[in-house]
Amino acid sequence: MLKVSTDKKEQKQIEFSSGGIQVDGQSVDWDLVTIGDRRFHVLMNAHSYTCEVVSADARKKSFEIKVNGVLHTAEVQDQFDELLKKLGMDKAATHKVNVIKAPMPGLVLKIMISENQDINEGDSVLILEAMKMENVIKSPGTGKVKIIKVKERDAVEKNEVLVELT
Repeated sequence: MLKVSTDKKEQKQIEFSSGGIQVDGQSVDWDLVTIGDRRFHVLMNAHSYTCEVVSADARKKSFEIKVNGVLHTAEVQDQFDELLKKLGMDKAATHKVNVIKAPMPGLVLKIMISENQDINEGDSVLILEAMKMENVIKSPGTGKVKIIKVKERDAVEKNEVLVELT
């Protein structure tokens, strides 16, 4: 079972089984077709939707999705998140990071920080183009920018250090 909240207000429970999908206990008739990189056509209960995943943060399980041109934010919780919440372990402490690495190979389009700048978790660091998509790389923690190891238009490999922090 998944709990999905959209735009920080509406929350739905989604269950997957061999019989299909249920949303809040109601069976849903649906079909999904991939129409491009991160783009999908969804037919759900005789309604048609064009969807595009704009950004995804796997660590936070949050997504920005355009549905028929309207941007929505979705946050997902699974059974493990629920268990951690029940145990009081759902709040991870803000952590200090020493480096920010490229999550995928790509081309640095824009650097949004400068050396000696203080940054916090979630701050935009740079824009990395990968597979014809622009991805905003955000800081996974807090720190002060020591060295920016790349410059705009540099090609980078997965796990290459982009920024060192103190």
